[in-house]
Formats: sequence, structure tokens, C-alpha cells
Amino acid sequence: MTAVDGYWLAELGPMFYSVKETGKSRSDGRKVALEHLKTMEREMKEAEELIKRRKEEAERDAEKERNRSVIATPGRALEQKTPRRTPSYRFGI
Repeated sequence: MTAVDGYWLAELGPMFYSVKETGKSRSDGRKVALEHLKTMEREMKEAEELIKRRKEEAERDAEKERNRSVIATPGRALEQKTPRRTPSYRFGI
């Protein structure tokens, strides 16, 4: 005969098996369920606040990018600044 661990079954097939703890009353189970529910609600609220904060930061960054004025110089990359004078190593026209 082979023994099968109930926790193993519940972990691999939670839709078919569950582990029922013995020795606990309904009120204890209800308290645990309420604590679990409160924890999940708190985590959900924290996640929503984090998402909201990230969205606001992204909007601020986008607004800064829109308000930034860029001077485009032909032949220059956007990140390079326009030179103040012609470099001394250029000869002729």
C-alpha cells in the first residue's frame, strides 16, 4: 500500500482536492478568512496607489518632454549642443 500526502494533492490539484484542518471551529475559520480578506484588500489598495503614482510620474515626465525646447542644427545629433564658434581645425570655407 502507498501513502499519499494530502498537502501534495491539494498543491497539485487545488480544483479537485483541498486540505481540511481538523480541530478548528467555524468561528476560527471565519476569523482566519476575514484576516486573509483584509490582507488582500490592503495589498490591492497599495498596488492601486503604486499604479496611480507611476502613472502620475509618467504624465509629469511627458509634460516636461513636451515643454522642453530643442534647437535642431543640421548635421548634428539631437543630444549634442550647438557649438559656440567654428572649430579652429576647419580651414577654408
